[in-house]
Amino acid sequence: MSNSYLCSFNELFHLNNENDGIEIKQVAIPIIQRDYAQGRKNDEVKRIRDRFLSSLLSAVNGEGICLDFIYGDIDNKGKLTPLDGQQRLTTLFLLYWYSAKRSGIISTEYDFLSNFTYETRYSSRDFCHELIKFNPDFDTEIVLSEQIINQSWFPLDWKNDPTISSMLVMIDEIDKHFKTINDLWNKLTVEKKIKFYFLPIKNMGLTDELYIKMNSRGKPLTPFEHFKAEFERQIEGIDKEKAIIIENKIDLNWTDFLWNFRNNDGLTDTLFLNYFKYICDVICYEEKHSPQNRSYDDFDLINEYFGENNPNRKQHLEFLEKSFDCWSQFGNNVKANLFDKFISTKSEDNKAKLVNVTNTDLLRDCLENFYDKYSERRSRSFTFAKFILLYAFIQYALNKTNISDEQMSERIRIINNLISNSNDEMNDSENRVGGNRLPSILEQTKSIIVNGVILDNISINYNSTQLDEEKKKLAWRETHVNQISSLNKLEDHDLLNGQISVVGLENDGLFDRFTELFRCDKDKISCALLTFGDYSRVEKGWRYSFGINDSQSWRMIFHQSSAARFDDTKRCLVQLLSSSQTFDNTVLDNTINAFITNCESNSLYEWRYYFIKYPIFRPNRFGKYWIKAESKYCMYALWTQQKVSENAFQPYLKEIDAIHLDSEKYGQRLVINGQYIYCEKDRFVLKDKDDNEIKALVINQNADNVDTEDRIAKYLANPLV
Repeated sequence: MSNSYLCSFNELFHLNNENDGIEIKQVAIPIIQRDYAQGRKNDEVKRIRDRFLSSLLSAVNGEGICLDFIYGDIDNKGKLTPLDGQQRLTTLFLLYWYSAKRSGIISTEYDFLSNFTYETRYSSRDFCHELIKFNPDFDTEIVLSEQIINQSWFPLDWKNDPTISSMLVMIDEIDKHFKTINDLWNKLTVEKKIKFYFLPIKNMGLTDELYIKMNSRGKPLTPFEHFKAEFERQIEGIDKEKAIIIENKIDLNWTDFLWNFRNNDGLTDTLFLNYFKYICDVICYEEKHSPQNRSYDDFDLINEYFGENNPNRKQHLEFLEKSFDCWSQFGNNVKANLFDKFISTKSEDNKAKLVNVTNTDLLRDCLENFYDKYSERRSRSFTFAKFILLYAFIQYALNKTNISDEQMSERIRIINNLISNSNDEMNDSENRVGGNRLPSILEQTKSIIVNGVILDNISINYNSTQLDEEKKKLAWRETHVNQISSLNKLEDHDLLNGQISVVGLENDGLFDRFTELFRCDKDKISCALLTFGDYSRVEKGWRYSFGINDSQSWRMIFHQSSAARFDDTKRCLVQLLSSSQTFDNTVLDNTINAFITNCESNSLYEWRYYFIKYPIFRPNRFGKYWIKAESKYCMYALWTQQKVSENAFQPYLKEIDAIHLDSEKYGQRLVINGQYIYCEKDRFVLKDKDDNEIKALVINQNADNVDTEDRIAKYLANPLV
């Protein structure tokens, strides 16, 4: 094999080395080569074309560029037949043609272009010949390709030649990129801003077999192959020895590992790129940024995190390598040997119970689903919860020798609890309250997994209430070893999802009772709780929430949030749990009946009495009520989660006369014979259409404004109409 030559495109046509026996008179693309492809119109080629032309533009405006090796054979007549480099050579041919024509260079200066030809089809050959003679009009708005097509020498059937059609597209794209470069010809030919290594291959005989073997005729490079080539080029600038190691790992170790996750197509390319994107997002957060407005293009990511402009690119490469390597220690079944060991979708001993995550195979989920090619963004299906959990396991895998199984079980439980109770906090938008929290969340996650420490000195991250609870649990577990299992089961309860403050660590004797209680009828539980006081939570000062038969209402009530009166909820719950050592529906019925009997015996009928005694007060919708400030006898059961609608109703009125509820006034009154009946704090009132009181039924109350007679029974015995 001969020596290689560093040269520009124009110098290629003047290579003459007597020692090597090299003299190039012509460059001919052979018939066996595939068509020129860089001008194709599909999205993938467009992306590659834009990147290539942008690189060339940066080169002519900067320090230049080398386009790596171009191989070819030179026959005894001086004809160079490229074996590899056809696409680059053709693009350079078009760029030089454009430069010469735009700069008004005399033909003798660019006549070497006539020695570039295509032998694939006569049309391609003739097009190149005619193009060199053609002088475009650069002052018209008509694009260059249209000018060319409109020439008399351009037969219409040439449009069907894929090489010609690609060349036309490329000519227009070159014009878009380079039209403002006035001295382009000089930069190309004198300053030689664009070069490549030409490597002559002699005495091998350019057979069809050789072309098929070395050039993969008819099989263009895959997007992954383009990615791999660019990635390897960039990391060579970081560490050439490391680049060789990474290249081998991509081809061997990592591909072998990913093979276990391959899709039906048998390829691992997409799997690799999805995980690469995930790691890039991790790096982005660790650099205190957000990927929200950042490109997910593979090449952009390479440049962003591994390019020469990133001062931390060496560290990023090391992290990427470790993040791939770390999975090998778990064998061919990472799910069974790692994830299923510490997490589950149901309550199990020594495992964290996942919330809103149905698949414990986090790595496979990432490999298959991380990137949404349609939105060109991170897939919504790969949630922040999954993102953080996978990051936690990566940190464990990187530090496994220093973390016992027992420690990991506890630490991943903490992380899971934090995730489950930080829905509002898990965001990476700079425009949200608290800004982009993911950098701090990942920092906190790493500290918990690696060191078992919840940091106090980092910016807002997970939900602060849950962080405080987890700190207390850490200390509690050290002194209550025998009760850890009960605590874990309480955390796993689907009404709590890791937040147990509504019971409280100080009430550890009640942990198991909570589970037993919530095996009972939830409507009975709600009524039983009310016997101990008003356990409701209040949103926005007017919307009260009670538990109903669905779980979501209880989760809202039992979790600390912006809704008021959490302490009242906890007090009522603890009192109910303390009232009996065992719970079933009979126990609850006894509690409820005792309360009703006591109210009736003492003639004290506060609003809780009616709520408990009359099922109509509990419509089993969302557990939401509008209660006016002046009195809880002015109560309205809502039909929706957030607002008063036509199906809302005043339960006292509906109990006495459901037929005549006025839906147009959101069930706040009865309509009978053009007259209206209202329930007010100490009476029922009959009014006319002008809101004038006709008569009233007064309800006797004590000094605390509590009914001393059953207002519903009294009205039914003394109706106003």
